[in-house]
Parts: sequence; structure tokens; C-alpha cells
Amino acid sequence: MTEKITLTLADDHAMVRKGLSAFLATAPDIEVLDIGTCGADAVRAADRYAPDVVLLDLFMPDQPAVETVRQIKKASPRSQVIILTSHEGNDYVVPMTQAGALSYILKDTTPEDLIQAVRRAAMGEGMISPRIAKALVTAIRLAREVKESQFHEDLTDREMEVLQCIAEGLSNMDIALRLVISEKTVKSHVSNILSKLYLTDRTQVAVYAWREGIVKK
Repeated sequence: MTEKITLTLADDHAMVRKGLSAFLATAPDIEVLDIGTCGADAVRAADRYAPDVVLLDLFMPDQPAVETVRQIKKASPRSQVIILTSHEGNDYVVPMTQAGALSYILKDTTPEDLIQAVRRAAMGEGMISPRIAKALVTAIRLAREVKESQFHEDLTDREMEVLQCIAEGLSNMDIALRLVISEKTVKSHVSNILSKLYLTDRTQVAVYAWREGIVKK
């Protein structure tokens, strides 16, 4: 017989705890080992049982969920954490993932999808509720569009001058002569420009400068 997926859960709402535990108990391949009411309970259970999966409410009264996740992963590195929440914003997804959470599931998900999330988590596969995933992708796209259009705003006045020279096709020596600075200094400015614009070579810098209308010719 295949070993059951061991699971602990923690939520500060009694009805949620009872509902989750009752439903999960119907799954023949899942065994609920512990039911907690706060983050500290979740950490204690992880330390005691080292479960395959931990279901954790995002908002608990005793401590931030990010800290709880870190403590759970420290107590039991093998345990996979699924965050359960009614909050549809994407603002907690990245911090929770960085802390060690694997999945991020809305509480209104279907029972079948929750069971699937638990089974996938036990295999090390993460899930994000579709509505949150859509919001996250949209936020990332918009942030990228804004960031890309503002990259050069982080450049100093001198770096902007060097950027324009690069776009005109000048070599480092030519740039040094035009700006009356050393070639070593030019190389330093070019390195800073590449770093700040997230580019890898002078050709990309030139394309960026022309595309953004930075070149003054």
C-alpha cells in the first residue's frame, strides 16, 4: 500500500479548520496529523511531525506568515508549505515564495483542486490559484513596461553623455577624447551603463539609446 501524504494545518478560524480537516480526512491518501490555531502551532507541528505538507493561513494573529514559513522550513526542510488565503492580491506571493512556500491557494478553490494542490505539493510541484496567477502576471508585465521606460533615469549626467557617444558609434578612446576624461574612466562608465540598463553589450546600448530617443543628433 502506498504511504499516505502526511499533513498539518493551521488557521485561526474554527470553521475553516473544521471544514478543512473534515474534507481532507475523506481523501484516502492524506493523513492529517495536527490542526493548529496560529503560526506558532504550525511551527511546532512541523518540528514534531516533519509532515509532507503544511497548510497555512496567510493571516494569523501571532506573527507574520512570512516568518512562520521561514520557521517551518527551518524546523522541517522537507515539508512543503501551501498558503491558504482569501486575499486575491499578488503582493504576498513573491515574499512567501522567497520564504520557502511552494503554493498559494485561494480559500474558495474547489475541494478537488485543494486535494490536487496537496498531492502536487507532496511531489514538490507548486500551484497558484488562477486568479492570483493572472494578477501576478499582469503586475509583472506592467512593472516591466514601466521599468524599461525608466531605466535610463538612473544614469548620471556623465553616463548619459557616454551613452549618447556609444549610440553614435564612438570607441572608448574617442569618447575619452570628446569628454576629456581617461579611457579607464570611460570603461567604468560603460560598465555602469550596462549594469543599470540590464544590457550585455554596446550594441544593445546603442539600440536602447536610439529607441528611447536619447541620441541628440
